[in-house]
Amino acid sequence: MRTRVPKSLSLRLRATAQGLAGAASALLLAGAVCAAPPPAPKPPVIKDPHYGDSLFHFYDEQYFTSLTSLMVSQHFGRVSQHADEAEILRGGLLLSYGLHREAGEIFAQLIERGAPPPVRDRAWFYLAKIRYQRDLPAEAEDALNRIGTQLPPALEEDRVLLKANLLMARADYAGAAETLRGLAGNTDAGWYARYNLGVALIKDGDAKGGTDLLDELGLAPAANEERRGLRDKANLALGFAALQDNRPEGAQIYLERVRLTGLQANKALLGFGWAATVLKNPKQALAPWTELAHRDPGDAAVLEARIALPYALAELGAYGQSLAQYNEAIALFERESAGLDESITAIRAGRLVQGLMDLNPGEQMGWFWNISQLPDMPNTSYLTQLLAQHEFQEAFKNFRDLQFVEKNLTQWVEQLAIYGDMLDNRRQAYAQRLPDISAKARNSGLAELQQRHEALTQELAQAVADADGVAFADTAQQDLLARLESVRIILEKVLSDPALAAARDQFRFPDGPITWQQAARAMLERGGTDPEFAAAYNKYRLASGALAWQLAEQYPPRAWDAQKDLKAVDAELALARRRDAALAQAQRDEPVRFERFAARIATLGQRLQTLLPQVTALQREQQQVVQELAVAQLVRQKERLAEYTTQARFAVAQLYDRAHLSRSEDHAKP
Repeated sequence: MRTRVPKSLSLRLRATAQGLAGAASALLLAGAVCAAPPPAPKPPVIKDPHYGDSLFHFYDEQYFTSLTSLMVSQHFGRVSQHADEAEILRGGLLLSYGLHREAGEIFAQLIERGAPPPVRDRAWFYLAKIRYQRDLPAEAEDALNRIGTQLPPALEEDRVLLKANLLMARADYAGAAETLRGLAGNTDAGWYARYNLGVALIKDGDAKGGTDLLDELGLAPAANEERRGLRDKANLALGFAALQDNRPEGAQIYLERVRLTGLQANKALLGFGWAATVLKNPKQALAPWTELAHRDPGDAAVLEARIALPYALAELGAYGQSLAQYNEAIALFERESAGLDESITAIRAGRLVQGLMDLNPGEQMGWFWNISQLPDMPNTSYLTQLLAQHEFQEAFKNFRDLQFVEKNLTQWVEQLAIYGDMLDNRRQAYAQRLPDISAKARNSGLAELQQRHEALTQELAQAVADADGVAFADTAQQDLLARLESVRIILEKVLSDPALAAARDQFRFPDGPITWQQAARAMLERGGTDPEFAAAYNKYRLASGALAWQLAEQYPPRAWDAQKDLKAVDAELALARRRDAALAQAQRDEPVRFERFAARIATLGQRLQTLLPQVTALQREQQQVVQELAVAQLVRQKERLAEYTTQARFAVAQLYDRAHLSRSEDHAKP
């Protein structure tokens, strides 16, 4: 059966992971954080669609996709209106992959550009937290020291706890105690602060102060499982501290407070029994040790109880029961040791890693993924404690990230082959379409159109300069002009008839020759021609004048429309010239672009072929690291079992010796 990892074993780890899961999103909105936020903050406005696309993938828990799309958008300058927010999001995502150095460089650059203090302090806080989880205490302290005074209250409390942990890690218990004093009075966040402060005071030499603080915490009412677990831990620490100080009565008082169903129950039951034996009351130790002996043997306290219980029975004189319990313990230890051998063989064969991958799926890599189930293997209960440790979690995440990278690179190898096929298709299509397009371009008559355009431009300029309405006459008016011209020709012929020559000459102006219209008007005015000619001429004159007036009236809008149409023709010709130039340029550039694409595909293919074996090798190495961590845990358990087995066998030998001496004394008495 699969084993589910108890939540209580990784309570703090989950709390940390949840905090980090909100790191990038919290950093994203950090610019809006202040000491007293408004009651109804407005949601951020996304101005760049590509930034919104990255945020969509981020909130959809597609962190790798979010990061890669964001970096591509930044490369092409598509998120200029969210430059700082995009950098913060990128830094947070890089932190989730453990790239704290790269994230630190991003945050440092933001600070140099004058990032707001809330953004700066949040950035350094999460950077310090990641470095602490990665077991980099010096780098974590450096990041903590860069934090100012603009952290929100909740993060400020976490900062104090983190600083105290770092100080205690380098044995500066006095400094840790001084750091925690201000936070210990806070009833909300003071639980962890008071616990750490109590431990720091005890290790710093103030046993009474530390004990009083832990005792207060051990008696405090707890409203949730997290606080109840911390209360049990405080009571357990007090109990074992009292045992070390040879105060068994006090130890029993503290250990009785620990819940029987809590995470610390096994250690408390074991310690209570030992306190009873110190008080020379082995009978009192039977109850806790009997309860403990029937629990899961994956806990070291349970294994110790299996040999502590027969020890108490022997102290009470129940040698037969003690011998039976020792023999049962020896048999159990041997079975467990054999099961551990099977587990070690299965782990080294890859069953653990593959089972963890199968039972804890996840499409994306990064910090926010964790282990929730164990595969079906012998003695997997021994691994629950290991899985709650940062070392194993980080090692397995690194393995999983490498597997994701290998899969991603393999997909890119396949995609590059597709891109190669696409490039070949484009080359073929280019070669097939180029002759037809080139022929159409040569036969487009662009030069002739350009000449016609120049002629029309000159004609329009001349018509506008002369205010010539006839140049803008429409079809009907041009037809009417043609008819009037034919009438004019007829009238002129009539007027040039020899029969009218004398009359025409009679009205010749002294200034010289006149036009036929002038002669006709003069003749009409003086009654020197026939009525039929006069009527025809008057009709012609009226029609010609009306048409001239109409053309003059319609000249301005028609001239404006013609100029506008000419501008449109200019634009179309310019577009045609640009397209013709682009076509000519494309004929020169496209083969070069094809070659560049082909070279880039080849370069990327070689790079992938180089990276893929490296990632595969690193993945195998990391799998070995993960497996050896698990094997080391089981080997330690085997060593513990061997030690307990030796103790049990030695105790059995003592019982046999005691029984032999007892029989010898009985024989000697008669």
